[in-house]
Parts: sequence; structure tokens; C-alpha cells
Amino acid sequence: MHSIFSIALVGASLFTGSLAAPTFKANSTSTGTGSYNLTPSGTSSSPPSGTSLSADGFPSPNPDQLKKIELLAHGTLSNAPPPPPGTISAEGLINLRFIEFNENFEVAFFTSLLSNVTNGISGFQISDEKERSLVIEALTAVVAQEELHALNAAGALKSQNQDTILPCKYQFPTTNFVDAITLAATFTDVVLGTLQDVNQIFAQNNDTGVLRGLASIIGQEGEQDAFYRLLQNKNLIPSALPFLTTSTRDFAFSALQAFVVPGSCPNENLISKDLTIFGVLTLDTKNVLPKDQNLAFEFDFKSLLNSNLKFTSGTKYDSSYDWSKASLVYINQQNLPIVEKLQNVKLSGTVVSFEAFFPFSANELNGLTLAAVTTSAGPFASAQAVADASIFAPALIEVN
Repeated sequence: MHSIFSIALVGASLFTGSLAAPTFKANSTSTGTGSYNLTPSGTSSSPPSGTSLSADGFPSPNPDQLKKIELLAHGTLSNAPPPPPGTISAEGLINLRFIEFNENFEVAFFTSLLSNVTNGISGFQISDEKERSLVIEALTAVVAQEELHALNAAGALKSQNQDTILPCKYQFPTTNFVDAITLAATFTDVVLGTLQDVNQIFAQNNDTGVLRGLASIIGQEGEQDAFYRLLQNKNLIPSALPFLTTSTRDFAFSALQAFVVPGSCPNENLISKDLTIFGVLTLDTKNVLPKDQNLAFEFDFKSLLNSNLKFTSGTKYDSSYDWSKASLVYINQQNLPIVEKLQNVKLSGTVVSFEAFFPFSANELNGLTLAAVTTSAGPFASAQAVADASIFAPALIEVN
């Protein structure tokens, strides 16, 4: 692999193509944010509520442990007074729960990746010691920074006398450094898109007291993403797009289910009652090039059993439904969603496979594109309008 860092990896294979995040198959399972591998390592049990999950006490560090986290993060939690109790809206509370849920996952992922690189796990070895030290230093800071992001959301919830969202057990698909960085870049793209949605919802509900802090996190995540892109040698361009692709809380929350061990979240019900889990949409095209082309997708009716979608009485989205009437919708940058017809629709048991045109040239579909199957042909005025009409979603497409 070649990058501006010229990192020489031992045993790492280059991941190419697009990422359909909700369809990953796990190679390992891990609890919270302890020291564990992305490679197969077995399953550990969730500790009792409130129990420390890592050496630094996260998610409930004492003052001395917090100081250590802040030192590694190169900065501190804000010491500004939190919003007074009862001043954050109901939608704002959903935002905070989603943020903490996502940050808990990110802490787990980067702690795992840092452990693999530090311990020289096969596939995560970096032969040049200077470059290995650079990566370890960067990941050490990222873990601590993500912990502070989570603690910031938890503090805001506590200020409103609300329960915080506890970490789950997680499963990761990657078995080498390159794949792990590719995955990190992709879910960071989704986070950057979703925090746009979160910020707008805060503003619409007059939750202005949290906007400045969230804007600082958006910028910080963007700095991370540029690093991950450069590690992948993305044409040596640190920024993918002039206007980053937007997302929604529902799309992001649904995508994150790919990494959560089912039934392992101590209090996920606090957030799943308000956000949507869709059926799984898989992108079968392995390498999406920057050109006009047909992309291959599939979905399985059985994945609806794990969704929380509510359907109109009498409606059956199974083999009896005419899926040729459904639409594939793309969301890219800040543009209106693009609606395409399903082509070459085929049914095999409970699995529907199809193709859809990817109009790259007319729309400059670089960076992250979200794809969703809807039973409406639109037109859609926003990403949220697409989410409201979606059944299977999201597939994540990266073109760089």
C-alpha cells in the first residue's frame, strides 16, 4: 500500500470497493471498551450496569481517571455549566441518546484497533517503527477523544435527569489494518452526515445551548476523517466533497446495528423506541468506480424480523409484493435524493436481488452515497423524507 505515510503493512490485504455496512459478518465480539482484538477472540459477558469497562474507567471514570483521559485526548471536557434541567426538548434528548450510542461504538472500535496495532496482531502489523508509532499515537488520542465525546453527551443527559446509554457488546468484520481504516473512514462519513441532521433538529427545537459544542465535534470528526482518507491513499485528497453527504438519525442507527451483538445492550430500549431499524439492504457490487454503471443490490425479507418498522395492516412486504414497483433512492452531498427504478428483479426464496442505475456523471457522486429501497417513487425533498418511506436501508457506497 502506498500513502503519504508510506506505511508498510505485514499481512494486510487492500480492501477495495463499496461498503454495505449493515451486512458485515462478524469475526469477533467484544464488550464495551476493554482491550480486545478485531480478529477472532471469543465473547465476553457484559458487566453489571455502571461497572468500569476499561482501564481508564470509561464509561464512568473517577476524577483521576478523567484527568488521564483528558491528557491522552490533548484537551478537556467543557467546564461550562450544562443546560438547566428541563430545558432540552424531547427531540433533543433523542439526539443526545443517539450521540452517546454512536460514541460508545466508536470508543469500542478504536480501542480494539489500537490494541491490535500495539500488540502486532497478524494483519495489523506495521513494519516501519516510526510509522507504527505515528499510528499508535494518533489512535491513542482518538480513543480518548471519542470517550470525551461520549461523556459530553452523557453529561448533557444527566443534566436533564435522564439515564445515559450504556455500551453494548460489539462485533467487527475487519481482520487487517487496511480494512479497519476503510471501515473507520466510512462510518465517520456517516457520522458527519448524521450530525448535520442532529444539529438541525436541535436548532428546530430551540436547543441552542448544545449547538456550539456539537459543531466543535463535527469539525473534530472531519479532522479524523482526513487522516483515515490519507492512510488509504485517496488520491492524496484529504476532503472528499465540497458539501458532505447528509444522513439521518434513522439511517445511522440502523447501520450501527451491524456492529452490535443482538440483545447485548443494557438499555438500548431508551433509543430504539424513537429511532428506526430498517431491513438490511446489501450492495453486491464489490468495486464502485467513478462512472455511470448499474449497481447490484439484494435484500432478504427475513431481515424485517429484526426491524422495528410499522406497516399498514394487511400490507405484506414479501414474495407476494410486486418489487418491480419499488424504487432505489440515492442520497449524496446536499442535493435532492435521486430516484431510480429497480431493474432485473429476481426472487430466490426470501431474497430479492436487483440492479439500479448509478448516475455518477450527471451528479458527481463522489464520497459517500446512501442507498435505500422505498415503495414510493418520490420525488423526495430531503433525506428524512427518504427515511420515512424506506423499508430496506441503508447501503453505503464510497467513491473516491
